Amino acid sequence: MVVNSLSARFLWLVVIFVMLAEVLIFVPSVSRFREEYLLARLERAQIASLALLASDGSIAGELAGELLENAGVYNVVLRRDEVRELILSSPLPGQIAQTYDLREVGAFQLMRDALAEMRQPEARIIRVIGDPVRQGGLLIEITLDTANLQAEIWEYGRRILMLSLLISGVTALLLYLSIQAFVVAPTQRVIRSMSAYAQAPEDVSRIIIPQSRIHEIREAEEALNQMQTELTGLLRQKDRLAQLGGSVARISHDLRNMLTTASMLADRMEMSKDPSVQRAAPKLVGSLSRAINLCESTLTFGKAEEPPPKLARVALAQLVEDVIESEKLALAEGADVTILKDVPTSLMLKADGEQLFRVLDNLVRNARQAIEATGKPGVIEILAKPAQQDDRAGVAIRIGDTGPGLPAKARAHLFEAFQGGVRKGGVGLGLAIAAELVRGHGGRLDLVRSDAEGTEFRLWLPEGD
Repeated sequence: MVVNSLSARFLWLVVIFVMLAEVLIFVPSVSRFREEYLLARLERAQIASLALLASDGSIAGELAGELLENAGVYNVVLRRDEVRELILSSPLPGQIAQTYDLREVGAFQLMRDALAEMRQPEARIIRVIGDPVRQGGLLIEITLDTANLQAEIWEYGRRILMLSLLISGVTALLLYLSIQAFVVAPTQRVIRSMSAYAQAPEDVSRIIIPQSRIHEIREAEEALNQMQTELTGLLRQKDRLAQLGGSVARISHDLRNMLTTASMLADRMEMSKDPSVQRAAPKLVGSLSRAINLCESTLTFGKAEEPPPKLARVALAQLVEDVIESEKLALAEGADVTILKDVPTSLMLKADGEQLFRVLDNLVRNARQAIEATGKPGVIEILAKPAQQDDRAGVAIRIGDTGPGLPAKARAHLFEAFQGGVRKGGVGLGLAIAAELVRGHGGRLDLVRSDAEGTEFRLWLPEGD
């Protein structure tokens, strides 16, 4: 337990406050103990006096001394019928130091007398006056030594102190455990979530999920969840805009060249009746199509805002099967591409099924198009199995093909937008978006190899709770 922690300070405050409360209880308790002690001595003295009176004075000598000793007093005086009578007496060892009248004394006076008695350095002889019990007279007066009274008061005080320490300790422990469970632990969970989110703000799986049943902490978690969600979206938009800004100069240059070519061909079509116009027309259309495709892709990427993944339990085998069926329908006529899979049917993931489909479909489509471009037969393999990464349980998916491999320029900036696509005519958005979707799940997308024998990508996703 850290001394400067919230729980430690709370523990010390509880101990201090409980001890203060016990002090407020201690003084009245000691006062009550002293009063009961003196009243008990008055009652014993009255009983001893009544025993003597009932014997008509036949009790004397050693027997009277035993009565006084059992009562714990030196003298007993009764007032009956307006007559003050010394019933029992023995020699006093000293002068009477003080007289206390218990008949009409207030609570404050009793507490002051009790504290004064505890501060006395030595025992004294005191006189105590009180009302007889059971109408045994008008008044009873005794003298006694305070040595035994002081000893019992201090013993009682020590018991009260030990009980106070025990109560304060148990109370402090229970309150400490309560504050740990209901305040500190939820607060630490929020702090851990903030720290984890700060390490990878683009990872939507690190956004806190409100769980606390405590109203105030639940509000804090909901506010943090909203802030993290909005910040993740803003960071994605910022990255996209930064990439878009960096590519503006290059896009404008390429677009100018394309449109210049189209303009020259258009002028030639207007000014010449040469039959070669028919051959130039397809080039014009191609140039314009590439320009339009580039512009549309750029605008689409700049405006797109991928929503956070909606995580749910997904059967990976069925998802891969859907991707394969989709790509089989898109196979070019006459293409000889075989798609193989090895995905356990029991393998489950906590992911956004729609976004994961887009990622896998993009990778398989690129592999299919690369094989089709060669005009030769080829194979695409999809393998999946459980795998650990950074001490986190997850699933590794490998997608490999027997295509011609990626160009060196494409490999250098594979997951960066507008840095060159993996196929001719591409603008390099597919893999950039796929990598972004994977990061949103807290996973990674890597290029394992790409050479003359083919290309292989590795996709890792956390298994989830």
